[in-house]
Amino acid sequence: LRDERLKQLEWQAKIEELFAQADLPELMKYVEFEKLTANLKLADRGEKSLRFNFQAIDGTPQRLVFGKQIFALKKGSSVVPHGHNNMATAFLILKGQFRGRHYDRIEDQAEHMIIRPTIDRQFGVGECSTVSDFKDNVHWFQSVADEPAFILNIHVLGVNPGSKLPTGRVYVDPNGEKLSDGLVRARRIQHDEANKLYG
Repeated sequence: LRDERLKQLEWQAKIEELFAQADLPELMKYVEFEKLTANLKLADRGEKSLRFNFQAIDGTPQRLVFGKQIFALKKGSSVVPHGHNNMATAFLILKGQFRGRHYDRIEDQAEHMIIRPTIDRQFGVGECSTVSDFKDNVHWFQSVADEPAFILNIHVLGVNPGSKLPTGRVYVDPNGEKLSDGLVRARRIQHDEANKLYG
């Protein structure tokens, strides 16, 4: 992905295929989910990031080229609306139910981002979504389950070598000015404001 032998849109399609084949009970064992979530105190707003290591299994790589974490959320809490610079990411729902929203990133402006809604639906256990610089770049996932909800996140950084933008999240307010053709002028905001509005 980083050296562009695999294009970002191809990566999204391949990851979605791979996640569709995932054996969730085995994956939960592999990340030691029960141990990881024992006595877990969830954040009052937004997601709590849980770091983990995959169990050592013969034949699996010891050094990974992607980042990984599990997001844990209370009912009503969100992985707040944000876009991505120079990143490809994927979500796999491990537990709970989410309302997932995605937006294409059409244009960057000094204080706004022009976005177009692409996905707005319920995501359940075993379902996934992906993000790249070119498709569904902005996303927002809100837990709607009565129990704590969990998302596996993987991310690859530095996927657009020519990009001059700083790699990372770009927080936006998607409830912005409605434009023609279904577009929205979303105000750029900081994490604290995003968490206050949508966490």
